[in-house]
Amino acid sequence: MLMNVGERIKAVRKKKGLSQYELAKRADISQSFLSYIERGEKSPTLRTLEKITKAMEIPLEELVEDIEKNNE
Repeated sequence: MLMNVGERIKAVRKKKGLSQYELAKRADISQSFLSYIERGEKSPTLRTLEKITKAMEIPLEELVEDIEKNNE
């Protein structure tokens, strides 16, 4: 199953029981931007990915590794 970065962020967010509002607030980004990222309509910068993964308390490498595994 192919999974893009936005889908992976959404999956981890839901697994951690966070709403988009909560994650966006923790990551210091707008909820609308997070929504665009999760739907694949916007591409986050590396800095934004770092903010999101820090807010979810996971290493950036974990997010990228999971995407790579799903796309193999």
